[in-house]
Amino acid sequence: MGVFTYEAETTTVIPSARLFKAFVLDADNLIPKIAPQAIKSAEIIEGNGGPGTIKKVNFGEGSQFNYVKHRIDEIDNANFTYGYSLIEGDALTDKLEKISYEIKLVASPDGGSILKSTSKYHTKGDHEIKEEQIKAGKEKAAGLFKAVEGYLLANPDAYN
Repeated sequence: MGVFTYEAETTTVIPSARLFKAFVLDADNLIPKIAPQAIKSAEIIEGNGGPGTIKKVNFGEGSQFNYVKHRIDEIDNANFTYGYSLIEGDALTDKLEKISYEIKLVASPDGGSILKSTSKYHTKGDHEIKEEQIKAGKEKAAGLFKAVEGYLLANPDAYN
């Protein structure tokens, strides 16, 4: 099994605590409301929302995939970090064992925050992941982030 790691950073004017509440803690409710074409629904199928919890995410009509299952690996409300692994679903294809994600929000000097994300693609056998395959997934994730950011900017009293 090989592991391909991809790191990215995004800045926003939204403070870390507010963004964490919306983008991580309430994502299962918020994202299907503001981006139903991307995520139709998300539900906990096992656990209480903490580490070990399994969530099923159903994609919207326009997606090339139907669903994925995530396992929460880590959640730290005080330090605004969140880790989860995509463990099942058609997005894994026959080449991936799992994809692990780590998100960390840190305060930026201007009062906003920096979203630091690391994705680790665990391949089956000696399969290799090409940069363009990663890029498509990252563009979708960036679109969801921008949708949440736009919602928070348009609704300044939400998630305070």
